[in-house]
Amino acid sequence: MQLRTSRITWSQAMNALGHAAKADAPLSSTRDAPTIPSIESIDLLQGGRELLIRHGSSIYRLRVTASEKLILTK
Repeated sequence: MQLRTSRITWSQAMNALGHAAKADAPLSSTRDAPTIPSIESIDLLQGGRELLIRHGSSIYRLRVTASEKLILTK
């Protein structure tokens, strides 16, 4: 399985989530902002509607709802 990933800045991630970047935030400059790995949900789910994720000794379920939103539960 090969996943397509990309990198986005913190500001880009917040904008994608609908959050405005605060002017007084410590990472207000995109030049100094760290990049965050990004992956398409379709690549992660591989065409399915849910996925189990192991994190340490815990297992989480990532699923797509009927309204096409993502829900992560333990």
